[in-house]
Amino acid sequence: MADPNGTKWDAIVIGSGIGGMAAAAALSKTGHKVLLLEQYQTLGGLTHSFSIEGFTWDAGIHYLNCVAPGDRERDILDWLSDRPIEFTSMGAVYDNLHIGDAAPLALSRPYAAQERDFKDRFPDEAEAIEAWIAALREGRQAAFTATSTRAMPDIVSSAMKWWHSHAIKRWCARTTQEVIDEITDNPDLAAAFAAQWFDHGGRPSKASFAMHALITGSYLESGAWYPAGGGAAFADHILPTITKAGGAARADTKVETLLIENERVIGIRTADGAEIRADAVISAIGARETVNKLLPRDCGHRDWIAEINALPHSVAHFSLFLGFEGDIEEAGATRSNHWMYPTGKVDVLWTDAPNAPPPGMFVSFASLKDSKHDPGPSQKYAGEIVAWTDWAVVKEWADLAPGARGEDYKAFKDKVEEMLFAQFERYFPDLAKLVVFRNLSTPLSTAAITGHHHGGFYGIDVTPERVLSGALQAKTPIPGLILAGQDVLSPGIPGALWGGIFAAASIDPKVWRQLPG
Repeated sequence: MADPNGTKWDAIVIGSGIGGMAAAAALSKTGHKVLLLEQYQTLGGLTHSFSIEGFTWDAGIHYLNCVAPGDRERDILDWLSDRPIEFTSMGAVYDNLHIGDAAPLALSRPYAAQERDFKDRFPDEAEAIEAWIAALREGRQAAFTATSTRAMPDIVSSAMKWWHSHAIKRWCARTTQEVIDEITDNPDLAAAFAAQWFDHGGRPSKASFAMHALITGSYLESGAWYPAGGGAAFADHILPTITKAGGAARADTKVETLLIENERVIGIRTADGAEIRADAVISAIGARETVNKLLPRDCGHRDWIAEINALPHSVAHFSLFLGFEGDIEEAGATRSNHWMYPTGKVDVLWTDAPNAPPPGMFVSFASLKDSKHDPGPSQKYAGEIVAWTDWAVVKEWADLAPGARGEDYKAFKDKVEEMLFAQFERYFPDLAKLVVFRNLSTPLSTAAITGHHHGGFYGIDVTPERVLSGALQAKTPIPGLILAGQDVLSPGIPGALWGGIFAAASIDPKVWRQLPG
């Protein structure tokens, strides 16, 4: 079958997260007609929002960095958007750490302010704290160097890595925990340094320190922000750029396989049998998902595929979406986020869910961050609890359809929900009284929406091997196939955004010339 609309496409983009939208919009801005396809019922990937009983939540956005006025990523988003997205600052304090029995530690920006936050709490650790802040600065720069080579020709990439080999070895090739252990032997300070690791999904014992420094340092550089109108603002503002250029964006369209002729990708076949051709195909669904789900088995390039499959997936998570009615600020809610580690240890997963309380938890009140939120007369607000876990806790139900998982799965979910809420109630007893709605999302939900292997929220884990891998270039060894999204560069909105730009520029270098900044 041909494209039902009979349209000739310059490029097809698979996956409508920020990486896919950025790639499609950038090509649209440079004169290309692009078809954007999304398997889920709503466009936007993990930037999409959803509503139940008058409450609205984001599927994956809690706060953003690199979107302050003057940041290049902010300028790029303005360029990609039909009209600029409005972002609201979360203020000087954006995260609060609750570690063990210690009083909450409010973390602020920029670097100097956070250095003072740590020194006020740990006055005898000034030297270690200064060393940590210096390491964040240097590690962040090393991450830029290592990841920027993903869109370069091999000879230039190799030269860049050789020139900066010392910094790359020191910061990219070591884990967050290894760097912390070199700086301090104070367990409480070490826990505070590593506590925000779920911002990139890499456990301190496994993540490249450079990736931790990249994400953490970006909040210190430009602050924490939230899109007015919630995550849905990305699709609302970017998709018109694609359609106004003659392109299209289609939800609920699953791509079954890539079409290959003469060893080149020439289009896709959808699950309903439609064959749609294009000069190039960009996959923004994840590198592992691309090679395992979209490539025909006889396509060759086994070494490249094996290298991607050797990279571990990121952690999974539960989300408990909460609906409140009442004055939540009076009851203790804040625009800033809260990280809870009741045992004092931060490199933890909830592997015994739901039979024991979660050892780590993140709480966010999206409605307080959203400048467009109207609570109405009943004072409706949305919040979310996130607990990081492992796929093993839901594996027994993974091969069953949602409606066929039985009473055991329902009982499992009910107990997970109760455990999460009990932990929340311990920290926010007055807020818990205002909760009128609860809805639990499991790693199975993430896998269903995104297709990510084992429900990995951030795709491929941010290990040193991933940061240094040569397999995650935007331009793949298969002609006509380009990778986009967070696997190409780094987790999160800014990383996926750049992954989309790298992909578009790999097809048309004019993207670099038209890019603002």
